Amino acid sequence: MVWQPPAEPAHVRTAAVDETALHRKMLRRILPFLFVCYVVSYLDRVNVGFAALTMNKDIGLSATAFGVGAGLFFFGYFIAEIPSNLIMMRVGARLWIARIMITWGLVSAATAFVTGPVQFGIARFLLGLGEAGFVPGVFLYLSLWFPSAVRARATALFLLGIPVANIVGSPLSGALIQLEGFGLKGWQWLLILEALPAVILGIACLFVLTDRPEKAAWLSDDERTFLVAKLAAERAAIEKKHKLTLAQALRNWRVLTLAAVNFCAIVGSLGIGLWLPQIIKQLGLATSLVGVVTAVPYLCGAAAMVVWGRMSDRGSDRTIYPAISLFVGSAALIASAVTPTPLLTIAALCVAVMGINSFVATFWAVPSGFLTGRAAAGGIAMIVSIGNLGGFAGPYMIGFVRDRSGGFTAPLVAVGLCLFVGAVLMVAFGRRVRRYDVPAAVPA
Repeated sequence: MVWQPPAEPAHVRTAAVDETALHRKMLRRILPFLFVCYVVSYLDRVNVGFAALTMNKDIGLSATAFGVGAGLFFFGYFIAEIPSNLIMMRVGARLWIARIMITWGLVSAATAFVTGPVQFGIARFLLGLGEAGFVPGVFLYLSLWFPSAVRARATALFLLGIPVANIVGSPLSGALIQLEGFGLKGWQWLLILEALPAVILGIACLFVLTDRPEKAAWLSDDERTFLVAKLAAERAAIEKKHKLTLAQALRNWRVLTLAAVNFCAIVGSLGIGLWLPQIIKQLGLATSLVGVVTAVPYLCGAAAMVVWGRMSDRGSDRTIYPAISLFVGSAALIASAVTPTPLLTIAALCVAVMGINSFVATFWAVPSGFLTGRAAAGGIAMIVSIGNLGGFAGPYMIGFVRDRSGGFTAPLVAVGLCLFVGAVLMVAFGRRVRRYDVPAAVPA
């Protein structure tokens, strides 16, 4: 049964509600926990890049085999993404996100015991199955809680987990890989110890998250009534302009185009994320310093993410900001491949990560403006799942090209060109929306 706000009492009872204070209360109550979960999620996804510094030799992985195995994560992710989001709509975020986190934590820890390329690939595929649905599930969850005026801000705060995971995780992973003892090597301790927080946080989900505003005991009656009415009104306004069923959303040109853009962006994001420790090590740094230096581009990326997200909130056209971000990332990656000194290479990589992270901070404001209900569950999952196939293509492409070229120059150029294609697609998307259609996003 769909809740309908009362006609007369609604404005009388909610007149005293301070909307700004309510938004701050929601941000404080919901975002810190989800942010920490995402930090752990992203860390468990990319820490294999640090493990590879010694793991590849121990279990016999070539650069191509590592790229293929690491990328198989995203095939598992692709298969389970849409079903996972639809299940979450049925059983609720509290139970389903808990299941996701516990599953991926256990599989990530088990990866420490693989003994060859086949087992490594299977473990990464299972990790993708286990983690599938977490990110689109959180995007869907935020749309059920936050009105459009603060949804972009809430999404950006959540997505700050990407650079923070690398800022915190890079030095941590660099330290953990030095551990030895109890019959385990450093890369094994790294995978096990960084997986445990996922299981703990998964259990905590059952006690921290609330499925919907209607069930939130931590909101006052007036706050709850106001928020539910506000969200219902926004959903009705969007559905009046873009009434899409689940089946229509999955074949809608907007969804498919944004999925292609996301694919190109993730080729760059995960391609660089998984290989960055090895790229930096090849510059001549000691293993103990790789973690510290790897954190620097992500510090720059975190700052750019916040600034660019705020600029996007003030703009009327949501599509131009992710397009510019991809153009910057593309140019910087290509520049990093041809710079003559290690210092300039690191500087160019910093700008590349700034561009890629700024894309993430602004891109997800676009689909939330025309998708609601089951169409949102399926459409957002479609964009994420197709996009995440880039997480296979990026690591594989870098490994394949590196094996044949003997260095990282050609792989970085290839990834940069893929980001350029994504930028062009985003520009074309924005032009079509402005010329032939209603706006692609409700300004936040």
